Amino acid sequence: MTRFNLDLIPSQKGRVAIVTGANTGLGFETVLALAKTGMKVIMACRSKDKAEKAKQKILGKVPGADLETMLIDLSSLSSVSEFAINFLTVYNRLDLLINNAGIMIPPYSETVDGFESQMGANYFGHFLLTGLLFDTITKTSDSRIVSVSSIAHKNGNINFDDLNWEKRYSAREAYSQSKLACLMYAFELQRRLDKKGLETLSVAAHPGVSITELIEQIPKWVIYLFRPVGYLFTHSPEKGALPTLYAALGTDVQGGDYFGPQGRREMTGEPGKAESTLLSQNIEIAKRLWDVSEELTGIKYG
Repeated sequence: MTRFNLDLIPSQKGRVAIVTGANTGLGFETVLALAKTGMKVIMACRSKDKAEKAKQKILGKVPGADLETMLIDLSSLSSVSEFAINFLTVYNRLDLLINNAGIMIPPYSETVDGFESQMGANYFGHFLLTGLLFDTITKTSDSRIVSVSSIAHKNGNINFDDLNWEKRYSAREAYSQSKLACLMYAFELQRRLDKKGLETLSVAAHPGVSITELIEQIPKWVIYLFRPVGYLFTHSPEKGALPTLYAALGTDVQGGDYFGPQGRREMTGEPGKAESTLLSQNIEIAKRLWDVSEELTGIKYG
């Protein structure tokens, strides 16, 4: 595998990308990097004010960057549907869909559609979004769908008996489940693309351990305790975004690939192929998850 170098990526002018959760953290760094390639980037965000501030910040770093902000709330199926309608009204191509947005270990709450908040925002919202944009992205040559997972998927399990944690709630376990679902989805989507003979690639990535706004739900004493040694097992959002960028732009990427940092326990380091659990590769569970997801979101892929 070749070492990924963003500076060697040729101009992407004329191509269109969507990045969810684009106003902060990994999403912001992903948009910033894509903007440098000349690509048109749709910054899909929940807050218009935060999205516009992030856009202006990127324009300050990349004058002339081709950016547009559009509102989406991944925890609301109706908001996801509205975003897709708005996008498709203007654009007839989609080269990159980067399903990045997410929340991590919050107190228990439900989305407006009755999903546990992490499963709803991290997984079900992106499942619906991709389905609504499926025909457009698969008709665009050399297109890719990137699902952002986490090393936390290794502790995850798909609990079909209590998918939305109505009987018992563990924020950590729920987060792991949602990120396992994202990874299983990426693998299953590639199998379905292959079956249909479509050239679009479904790939996945994880950032390792990066300090972003996602940690705001972690108890403050934990952050305080580990702050003095945090540099040993964390890296910047800029570094954390590199596996996603590799998945999106790498020239040696194949469908079903999974990227992450190559350092100790995949927490930090240069991007490369990542390891996934046997469970994440389980075809039967992935099929069942897909069927449940179609039923709960009301979308059937073309």
